[in-house]
Amino acid sequence: MEREIDLAEVSDGKLYGAEDLVKVGCGDCAGCSSCCRETGNTIILDPYDIWELGCGLKTTFAALLEEGRIELNMADGVILPNLKLRENGEGCSFLNGEGRCSIHAFRPGLCRLFPLGRVYEEDGFHYFLQIHECHKENRSKVKVKKWIGIPEIKRYEAFVLAWHDYLKRVGDEVKHAQEEARMKELTMSVLKRFYLQPYEEKDFYSQFYERLAREKNSGGQS
Repeated sequence: MEREIDLAEVSDGKLYGAEDLVKVGCGDCAGCSSCCRETGNTIILDPYDIWELGCGLKTTFAALLEEGRIELNMADGVILPNLKLRENGEGCSFLNGEGRCSIHAFRPGLCRLFPLGRVYEEDGFHYFLQIHECHKENRSKVKVKKWIGIPEIKRYEAFVLAWHDYLKRVGDEVKHAQEEARMKELTMSVLKRFYLQPYEEKDFYSQFYERLAREKNSGGQS
């Protein structure tokens, strides 16, 4: 989800790369789960997240929707899935009785990133530290790629950028579409091609880029 932000107001004024050290270490959260209870519908799930959840839980995107673990909402002009919170302020549906993440080993990318954010540029992106998001004091320095904890970080970052660019293009097409039927077609093509169609447990990236190439060749038609 794209946001208009003033980095001077929300960050420490620095931009980081995957190899840089940043003050995010929180001692395994020490029993705190505030960030898992106050997210609203902001934890938007990308195809890598769905692949990880599918492999980790031995389930499918459709099943996660049916079970009420995720939901669909409009984001940046297209319909995308996000983690669904329980009612009455009980937080993420994946929190266990002790307030710990039951899917920590395969949690979504935005959960891994917190309290970092990404700022996109013409040729890539950098990370920044959101200084008002986590209230844990005296945090230790951790290398960004270790904090995110995803294997083959360069492949992952290339995917993040490719997905961001793709969504931006589709969002722009939706905004300029003259016919409602074309708007719906563009929106549904994202869900059908990158979410509803199950992924195999083999290498995610090859599956993603194959679908992306088919989408480009078909002009956004499923």
